[in-house]
Amino acid sequence: MTSDKRLSRRALFKAAGAASVAAAASSLPLPGCAAPGGEPASSAARRRLTILQWSHFVPRYDRWFDETFTREWGARHGTEVVVDHMAASEINARGAGEAAAGQGHDLFLFVSPPAAYEDQVLDLSDVVSAVEARHGPAVALARRSNRNPRTGKWFAFSDSYVPDPGNYRIDLWAEAGFPNGPDSWEDLRAGGRRIKERTGCPVGIGLSQEVDSNMTLRALLWSFGGSEQDEQGRVILDSPATVEALKFMQALYLEAMTPEVFTWDPSSNNRLILSGRGSFIQNAISVTRAAEKENPELARKIGISRALAGPVRRLASAHLMNCWVIWKTGRNPDGARKFLVDLVDASASVFRESELYNLPCFPKTVPDAARILAEDPKGEPRGKYAVLGGALDWTANVGYPGFSSAAADQVFNTFLIPIMFARAARGDVSPQQAARDADREARRIFERRIKEKR
Repeated sequence: MTSDKRLSRRALFKAAGAASVAAAASSLPLPGCAAPGGEPASSAARRRLTILQWSHFVPRYDRWFDETFTREWGARHGTEVVVDHMAASEINARGAGEAAAGQGHDLFLFVSPPAAYEDQVLDLSDVVSAVEARHGPAVALARRSNRNPRTGKWFAFSDSYVPDPGNYRIDLWAEAGFPNGPDSWEDLRAGGRRIKERTGCPVGIGLSQEVDSNMTLRALLWSFGGSEQDEQGRVILDSPATVEALKFMQALYLEAMTPEVFTWDPSSNNRLILSGRGSFIQNAISVTRAAEKENPELARKIGISRALAGPVRRLASAHLMNCWVIWKTGRNPDGARKFLVDLVDASASVFRESELYNLPCFPKTVPDAARILAEDPKGEPRGKYAVLGGALDWTANVGYPGFSSAAADQVFNTFLIPIMFARAARGDVSPQQAARDADREARRIFERRIKEKR
């Protein structure tokens, strides 16, 4: 339905800063919302939809979302749409602030499964059903990320996900005897050592308390057969497979890396390879998209690989998982639900405007995605993005091989896995001790979460 009366709209592109934003979440009501203990929101306020999402790494996407999609959606539904953006690294802190304050945005976009907030958010089963009736089933990755199999509740909803491939310097790896780049973790160690010895260019795998390290080190752990939990949600970190992964990381660090990885932030790996100093990083294609704009000659030297194979499997975590939630305290839950359904209808535009960064969680919405990736005109060497057409074959959820859960969410957001790998790589403790210590802390987290549910 289109309203004849169009309300004014605004879009805020950057939050002022993490501290001020967190304070605002805990102490100040959003414009048009009643303060705690105040009068109920007016009907005019309920015709307003507030959205918070991370600032996209491909700026073109935010321009489309803020200036085209939300404006057109608001005009169709007689709704003022307000979009706020924050750095992806600040999203979790802001989400915690909004949950604690009991007020915030109508729609909130996390970058990993927010299972810890299941009790604070609405069940989105009806949104999933409405979308699946139009577009067929969601991919298993979305289901395992956002649905609690014990309660049946969809605590979040994913319209798209971002895979986490390897990004490698074609020229350096060819000279080291790997013309197609590394295909396995052992290739990465052997070739990375040769490259570093000959050119000084290191492998860039983060060992820091930040999201990229969190994702990449899960890929290494899983590929060696380890995981933080089993399919039933029981902690199994202290295992021979985990110890082997830790031993490998220690060797990789000593042979092919540099100490800077212990203090990296989420963009450090990008900077390493875009500066021409790195031989390999694991990251989304925002790296190559940036190179295509800023340094086309370097872009042509960067290849894309599947997740690296380990002794047990080839697997990586989603680099980012678009996980939308609607707080129970939100002012416009009906509008928020409708917005999510319509956003999936626009999946082809999401895919295009993100420059193929966001892949659809409902594949039928972009049935020719594999062809578009393979034929991307900016992809040099020709067809470099084709590997992403099979990303679902090697992409798993936080909490693999189980479902995402409140406990797995806490393990993720306290950086337990990067801390474990960093301690072993630096030689602070033995790999066996690092695994035992991480397992003990994971058990404490899981047991506390179980008690909270009783």
